[in-house]
Amino acid sequence: MRAIFHIDMDAFFVSVEELFDPSLKGLPVVVGGAPNQRGVVTAASYAARKFGVHSAMPLRTAYKLCPQAIFVEGHPQRYRQYSRKVFDVLSSFTPQVEMASIDEAYLDLTGTQRLHGHPMDAAHALHERVGRETGLRCSIGISTSKLVAKVASDQAKPNGILWVRPSMEAAFLAPLDVRKIPGIGKVTEKHLHALGIRKVGDLARLDAAFLERRFGQWGLAMSGQALGLDAGSWFDSEIGGASDPKSISHEHTFDQDTADFTALEATIAYLAEKVARRLREHFLYSRTIHIKLRYSDFSTFTRARTLDHGTQLDAEILDAARLLFQKNWTGAPIRLLGVYAGSLESAEGQLNLLDNSKTERWRKAMSAVDRMRDRFGESSVSLATGLQGKYRERVHENPEGLPGKEPRKS
Repeated sequence: MRAIFHIDMDAFFVSVEELFDPSLKGLPVVVGGAPNQRGVVTAASYAARKFGVHSAMPLRTAYKLCPQAIFVEGHPQRYRQYSRKVFDVLSSFTPQVEMASIDEAYLDLTGTQRLHGHPMDAAHALHERVGRETGLRCSIGISTSKLVAKVASDQAKPNGILWVRPSMEAAFLAPLDVRKIPGIGKVTEKHLHALGIRKVGDLARLDAAFLERRFGQWGLAMSGQALGLDAGSWFDSEIGGASDPKSISHEHTFDQDTADFTALEATIAYLAEKVARRLREHFLYSRTIHIKLRYSDFSTFTRARTLDHGTQLDAEILDAARLLFQKNWTGAPIRLLGVYAGSLESAEGQLNLLDNSKTERWRKAMSAVDRMRDRFGESSVSLATGLQGKYRERVHENPEGLPGKEPRKS
């Protein structure tokens, strides 16, 4: 029988801050920026959550709810460092580890009873070792599927362990709100409520064909998930299996909405640089470039352009993103900009034969730039267009370099 563990670090960003400043312990703490800044809450301590503060909430809203909170900008490099420490502990239990994000991971401990004992014994040993070696607390969910293990760890918070025994998956999920199923957001929840579906058990009783007619392939996935199965793109990969990214993206939320064309184009250039850099690190090429525009009223639009060849060059990605922006920007103030690379492939595919010499010169130049960045830092070299678009990294944007998912060496 499968034994899948989901480990979720408790208030990870806040807990790391407390390691460096113990005076924060027990106080309402909000990580993400100053209360008067644009942006959202990355994490909130349990003391702050009692006032209704939660992640993804605008910082200004968090301040209104809890003005006595301590607001912390955040330290992304520290969080990556401690994520690596957690990964090292998890990897000492099994090589089948997958970091789902900077503060959560899946482990496959199937067939390890002789080594680690009963799943609950293994969970307690893992829980203790994470605390001892990192100084951080975590919650652990155990089940036969990734989906149920993830839901179980959420139910176990904070600092708990919950094992859903085999054959009890559907019964465990049934009384929970449908929103507890990962991937069901506000829009889908609203549609389900309109159908009288509020609990996972309600969803499980519906015919799969009916859900497919109403929601397409996502309906079929929800039908399986309601029974505790790993269905849908959220859970379609094996734990620990090496895989390249399916897409690479970077985005930025402005401190103040802006309609300054020069500033917006500079930001796009800087985002394009960061996307291109990561493509080269992973030895990947993109054939489809997307941009994301979010306006002051939170209306959000994405637009894409397919290239006639794969690319990993800053200038080509910038050209495509800039053209999309110029064609689709309404002139209204922008809250957020994003640049995405999709349709990734490990070989360049169809070469741009009409301009191959220029492409090769760019490739050599960017390889030299990457070497300089490796030696002197990411900000040491930049396209002139992107110099004015540089910004301080925000904790909640653009997670990258997850342990176990680093770029290939060759």
